[in-house]
Amino acid sequence: MAALSLHNFYNFSSWNLSFALRNGGRLKKGKFLVLLSTHSNPKILKSNKKSRHGQRITPYDSDEEKEDEEFDEDDYDLAADDWLMNDDFAETYEYGVNGKKFKSQKGSGKEGNQRSLEQRRGLKVLKSRQGLTAEEGMDVSNGNDVLKKSSLGNFYRTSNKMKEVDSFDIDGGKKLVSRISTENRYQRLSDEMDLDEKWFPLLDYLSTFGLKQSHFIQMYERHMPSLQTNVCSARERLDYLLSVGVKQRDIRRILLRQPQILEYTVENNLKSHVAFLMGLGIPNSRIGQIIASAPSLFSYSVENSLKPTVRYLIEEVGIKENDLGKVVQLSPQILVQRIDISWNTRYMFLSKELGASRDNVVKMVKKHPQLLHYSIDDGLLPRINFLRSIGMRNSDIVKVLTSLTQVLSLSLEDNLKPKYMYLINELNNEVHSLTKYPMYLSLSLDQRIRPRHRFLVSLKKAPKGPFPLGSLVPTDERFCQQWAGTSLDKYLAFRQKLLLKEFAKKYEK
Repeated sequence: MAALSLHNFYNFSSWNLSFALRNGGRLKKGKFLVLLSTHSNPKILKSNKKSRHGQRITPYDSDEEKEDEEFDEDDYDLAADDWLMNDDFAETYEYGVNGKKFKSQKGSGKEGNQRSLEQRRGLKVLKSRQGLTAEEGMDVSNGNDVLKKSSLGNFYRTSNKMKEVDSFDIDGGKKLVSRISTENRYQRLSDEMDLDEKWFPLLDYLSTFGLKQSHFIQMYERHMPSLQTNVCSARERLDYLLSVGVKQRDIRRILLRQPQILEYTVENNLKSHVAFLMGLGIPNSRIGQIIASAPSLFSYSVENSLKPTVRYLIEEVGIKENDLGKVVQLSPQILVQRIDISWNTRYMFLSKELGASRDNVVKMVKKHPQLLHYSIDDGLLPRINFLRSIGMRNSDIVKVLTSLTQVLSLSLEDNLKPKYMYLINELNNEVHSLTKYPMYLSLSLDQRIRPRHRFLVSLKKAPKGPFPLGSLVPTDERFCQQWAGTSLDKYLAFRQKLLLKEFAKKYEK
């Protein structure tokens, strides 16, 4: 039921006047009334709520996430490798003073309008961005507000219309700065979900990491309780992640993928998981990158899930203990997937399809553990069939994949096929050369292969027969010294000119 309260006009505080004006109360002949309405519980999710994609919302996080792929090869320059490149409308309030009705607007940013309203009303409404937790008095006969006490501090006023009040200049007396109300700032959220005003401090804090209203909606749909986290607790947890190497720019991605992280305590969860990663031999400088790549690992028990996965990798797969750190750095998701199913299905496939030995498959996983994430039907098999189609035997394919497993991550149409055509038609090589230089398939056609070939041709240093694929492997400096016999600046200028020319051709098409 609504609560009805009646006050004498000459004895009420200005807080009550402000409250009444915000909630539609009217002053009439020295009296006014305040009407408070009841609200439904904003914390209850609607039972039929769905995401924009028509899927029912689940509070659980998905374990399978795409990761950033990295590969460290001391013997090659991979800088240019393809697989690495892969409305604030004012609201009108009506009130009465001494039998006369007036209208005021909320949200107006024009000082002239404010001054005009003050003259018409015969009073000033002082607003403070930091908030006034003060006892105020009003001299009605003089039409002036008298500020008796004020205590400045951040606060959010709870009412049917959340309003953020702004700063004022006490010395100047008439300086009023208007800002958009809190409700208007989160208007879209109010339309999309049951928004609780208690969440506003947390939303403001998370906004400093670049999260927008659309991101908060995603977090709400993924795990609504995360938005109920106390802002101080959230700050403590995110500060800890930043202290162990997580980049400020990665916090947004982490929260979108794993909003539950706001609920994980530092002492009982975050620290133990970070200690587990360090125990695998992962250097401190890489901890933050692993967390950003697989934030869902915090939702898995160290003792009951993560450590058993590591034991399986060592005892069943055959990864050496001193190689675990590198494997996890290359693919952190390996810790949060059903490793037994992933390993067995892919090992059996490669063994049956290509005749690959267990040792060969272990080497593939060690070099490119993302292999355990790839779909067999849509990922592995099409690329194996392509290599067969260009004349490779199963033994050749095993040799290529064991040496450069990243081939399985490359696009057929945009990568493998164009490089093969350039190998045959421009470099005058045959397919068997790929078994000796499988690295060719991972190099960028535009940034590495074509520029070096054309540069040597322009210098008349390219052989008439098959082009030496070995010239494509070393760094730019070593290539210029050993193969071109010219300065690095000259080659870089040639490459830049060639890239612009190729770009112009593509643009014309």
